[in-house]
Amino acid sequence: MATESAPTASTILGMKLSAVALVALLPCLAASLGDIDKARSIGNPAATVRIELFSDFQCPGCKVFHEAVLPVIIRDYVAQGRVYVISHEFPLPMHPYSREAANYAVAAAEVGKYQQVADALFKNQATWGNNGKVWDTVAAVLTPTEQKRVQALAKESSVLAQVQQDVDAGQMQRVGGTPTVFVVKGQRRYPYAYPDPGNYPLLRALIDGLLK
Repeated sequence: MATESAPTASTILGMKLSAVALVALLPCLAASLGDIDKARSIGNPAATVRIELFSDFQCPGCKVFHEAVLPVIIRDYVAQGRVYVISHEFPLPMHPYSREAANYAVAAAEVGKYQQVADALFKNQATWGNNGKVWDTVAAVLTPTEQKRVQALAKESSVLAQVQQDVDAGQMQRVGGTPTVFVVKGQRRYPYAYPDPGNYPLLRALIDGLLK
């Protein structure tokens, strides 16, 4: 990851909207699109620009991006149908609980609760990152029935494989840290590695340029 001392969301954009709150305003997308897991994507698959986000739930920089920048991207672009956001798991070896968190998040996607679990994991990152009780954070946003299902799914080879496929895909694209963003339009693909949340205008300028 880029840094362990990332600035807080309030000092960057003053945004206190959660991604889930904004996602709730978007239409439900049920159709599949290639290898993309739609349950971990936000917006219109036919959007002009696609953003691929590789992140680690235990990364402080990813927490800031998720809480301060992603809601703004959703507000300014995704909600208007112009940008499609795809989340990829990229747990880093230096973080002892990030792979477990990724497994639970992908499992939660199977019951339609990926965004809720992602929000909870980032919000409570300091707690489970210190005590290792990842499941306590995940379970808090699931119903009892969902809890049983997610616990079972998180151990299944298909879910574990999805996480590893994300990691492999990131490594093939030379992702070296998190958060790493790729802004894509057609065959044009622009890496925006370790984005500084304070430099959101640079990311916005890149997106706007591709939307022209």
